[in-house]
Amino acid sequence: MPLIPEEPQIHESAQGPRVTPATGRTAPTPRPVPGPRPAAPSRPGRPGPARPAPPVQRTARDVAAAKPGPSGPATPAAPQIQLLPAPVEGALDAAEEAVDLLLESGRAPGDILVITTGDPHPWAAHELSFGEASYWAQHDAGDDVFYADATVASRAASRPVVVVAVNGGADGVAATVLPLAHSRAGALLIVCGDPQQINSVLGAGV
Repeated sequence: MPLIPEEPQIHESAQGPRVTPATGRTAPTPRPVPGPRPAAPSRPGRPGPARPAPPVQRTARDVAAAKPGPSGPATPAAPQIQLLPAPVEGALDAAEEAVDLLLESGRAPGDILVITTGDPHPWAAHELSFGEASYWAQHDAGDDVFYADATVASRAASRPVVVVAVNGGADGVAATVLPLAHSRAGALLIVCGDPQQINSVLGAGV
């Protein structure tokens, strides 16, 4: 019996579009399910204003815990003491030179108090001729170097620098004026006079 060649079998997928027998329309090819859309790239824009951080809520206990405890009174530093040797008759000139150097170094005139143990400075004598009210008004203004002798020095207020001219005076006046000057000096005490006399007073506890 002769062999009849078989028709080649064509798979459905290779036959092209399927035809629906009832209508003769081509069946639509199924579309792939779309995946998630990629995120749109961010546009460069203006940075918005920074938002302030919210305030931290604190309780009364937190505030009390942060407060430092009471501290003792601060002890002021003792002023530096400088001795300028000079004879009695030259102590006032030495004090004037010390004042000039202080002003040249940048000290304000109102920072300086000059005390004399003997004759008053000519400026003090001149100002006192207009009356004590005018004299002490200039002291209270604190705009210039103030000169006072030993008899009124206790009324003078403290200043950063005190210069003492040991230019004579009654016996024992230096022993009274130097401790007073030391208490009025905030940063520096300059003493002009006889080194032996001054050291005997300074060594007694000034």
